Amino acid sequence: MAPNAAGRAAPKTSGSQRRLARTYAAVNVGSFRISAMIMGETENGELQVLGSGHRASAGIKRGYVTDMAAASHAIRDAVERAEKSANTPVRSVWIACAGAGLASHVVAVDIEIGGRRIEDEDVEALLVEAQDMIQPDGRKVLHAQPAHYTLDGAHGVANPRGLHAERLGVDIHVMLADGGPVRNLTEAVQNAHLEVEGVVAAPLAAGQACLTPEERELGVALVEIGADITNVAVFAGGMLLGLQAIPMGSGSITDAIASSFGIRRSQAERLKCVAGSAVASPSDHRELIPVSGPAEGTGEGGDGAPVGPLARGADDKNRIVRAELIAVVTQQLSVLTGEVGKALKAMGFAGSRAGQVVLTGGGAELAGMADFMQGALGQPVRLGRPPQLPGMPEAHHAPGFATLAGLCLYAADDPVDIRAVGARRAGLYKAFTQESGIMALGERLFRALREYF
Repeated sequence: MAPNAAGRAAPKTSGSQRRLARTYAAVNVGSFRISAMIMGETENGELQVLGSGHRASAGIKRGYVTDMAAASHAIRDAVERAEKSANTPVRSVWIACAGAGLASHVVAVDIEIGGRRIEDEDVEALLVEAQDMIQPDGRKVLHAQPAHYTLDGAHGVANPRGLHAERLGVDIHVMLADGGPVRNLTEAVQNAHLEVEGVVAAPLAAGQACLTPEERELGVALVEIGADITNVAVFAGGMLLGLQAIPMGSGSITDAIASSFGIRRSQAERLKCVAGSAVASPSDHRELIPVSGPAEGTGEGGDGAPVGPLARGADDKNRIVRAELIAVVTQQLSVLTGEVGKALKAMGFAGSRAGQVVLTGGGAELAGMADFMQGALGQPVRLGRPPQLPGMPEAHHAPGFATLAGLCLYAADDPVDIRAVGARRAGLYKAFTQESGIMALGERLFRALREYF
């Protein structure tokens, strides 16, 4: 799963920038925003953000492609903005999958060792054996990764090489998705004249950016609040153990504001971001906030009255009481938090087994969100932000860009996928066995050598 040459731009050098060994590009296709990032890795392994770009989403609903042409145009636009920012072209990208019926489970497999020292060949044989244990049941396998190994039933072994055991085992984390939506997302990127380097489940990408290895090992819940969908994922033992999707997000709050006050959705979004909060204060009843934003002008006629209809319950200057806005926001958050609590309980992350909850996604940026969730869930809650890498804009060091940064970090980490283990050996074997005749054999061998070497 390592990025190939097609996904790397030509390394650049300058007086203030070290020589780059690799370049990774990622696109996060969301229902509210489509964003792109280009990240470079220096020869000594340090990562730095070269450029990024984002724009309003189009052709995407609840993580699914609903308009291929509109989605492809928006993806191309976001990538071009990132290329301009980085002054670096890219040919292929990593993309995140947030919808498509994501599901996660763990497969355990072991083999006989006989008490001898474990070698590389034993680990490879184990992972090849695990390939036959994956049962997608007609769905697409996004990931099949070894989480940790076991020696004679003892868990928590990160690297068994050089140790002795009677039996060597491994727990494989398998992430599945519906094939149709993934193919649509992939095709939308390809129609934007880009190759797809890999498709990563959004919770894995966000977890790569927001969670520490210790949190993933001890147990943590990651709640990613998007515009139309909220993914609730539980990590423990170093892997993702459970995942549930809730068909509502920050867009549900925007819709409720627009409906309650009879205003446009764009006005409701601005009110939510500028004056909205998940926590009320005594001064809210005395504070009046304008419904129309500066970009819309004063909207006043000759008598000082605003042009156009007033918001429901607004004064003659089209201002509403902030307490009424907060009431609408918290009412919707109560519904969302209730669904999150049900999902955590269903996955066993409640009661005595409950622990840290990490909020990420654009919806987590609402003022007071962590405090509200902590009070409602009765569990410690913090905001999850991507690491502040060199070159990263301050605005991107925020929960809303965690998945995007996590895609690049995931690509740079290059995790093992068991489906790639043994491929080189299998490819060479087929070159010798599946064709008869000297010419056919030569052609197959040449193709295998070119592909794998």
